[in-house]
Amino acid sequence: MKKWIITIVVLVLVIGGGSWFYFSKKQNQNQVMAVSNPVATVQKGKLQVQISGSGSVESASSEDVKASANGVVDEVLVSANETVSKGQELVTFTDGSDPITAPIKGTVTSLSIESGDRLNSGTVVAHITNYKDLQTTVKIDELDISKIKKGQTAEVTANAFPDTTFAGKVTDIAEEGDVSNGVSTFNVTVHLTSPKNFKVGMTTEAKILTASKDNVLYVPVEAVHTNGKQKFVMVKSSDGQITSQEVKTGINNDSYVEITSGLQEGQQVQLPAISKSTTNSSSNMRGFGGMGGMGGGMNGGFNRVERGNWGNNGGGMKSGGGN
Repeated sequence: MKKWIITIVVLVLVIGGGSWFYFSKKQNQNQVMAVSNPVATVQKGKLQVQISGSGSVESASSEDVKASANGVVDEVLVSANETVSKGQELVTFTDGSDPITAPIKGTVTSLSIESGDRLNSGTVVAHITNYKDLQTTVKIDELDISKIKKGQTAEVTANAFPDTTFAGKVTDIAEEGDVSNGVSTFNVTVHLTSPKNFKVGMTTEAKILTASKDNVLYVPVEAVHTNGKQKFVMVKSSDGQITSQEVKTGINNDSYVEITSGLQEGQQVQLPAISKSTTNSSSNMRGFGGMGGMGGGMNGGFNRVERGNWGNNGGGMKSGGGN
């Protein structure tokens, strides 16, 4: 009797384990059954390349006021927080020598003298800051600093005004970089064209325009693949056929790359395949990383494979050279 019971128990365990293994395997197979191959259309229009950096607002005009000669102060003609114009008299002397005047227009932010004080030439007596003449100094990655030039235009945003963009222009580029954690960055000064509502100390982000082209063909960067020095895309024809097409490229940013030859406006190019999980209602999207598996060492991810040639700005836009 005991043998029959043991036999029945063993059969139940074997059948139950086999069923679990079968349905578990079937469920795992269903998780990656849905695969899609998205496409993009070759577009024509303006393509811009911008390099981003973050920083803070500061005054572009801020100077110490110094005595130009020895003498005893007769009268101090201004007070702290008073607005003055360039050349305005600030301090007179008892001996009638030339008064101290404001070197720039702005607000007297500090004043350290009073009537009767004896001054020596070069003594700092006040400080003036112009809060209507502002700039922001942003940090640019060493891989992108060679693309930054004086006079380039910039779009500036501030955390305090997230929905507003301000115009600016590059006025200065540091000759020496700052190294932190093995990464070097360079200070780039962007003068604000109309700094309305800005306050000194506000945090900013500046997008500096380094290249711009009109009426060019472009595709998403992930559509372009590399095989050695050759670049190509996978073109989808109207009848659904997929063929490899060699292309030459120009400038690129984080999203798009210029196509200088090999494609025409309106053509469709295939993007890296993605898989979609079918075991639940949410989509589990995973990029396949290009056209690997089609042979020839083909790699997807145009601006990641070619970092050395196309550049990287450390969290901002990328600029690239043509082939």
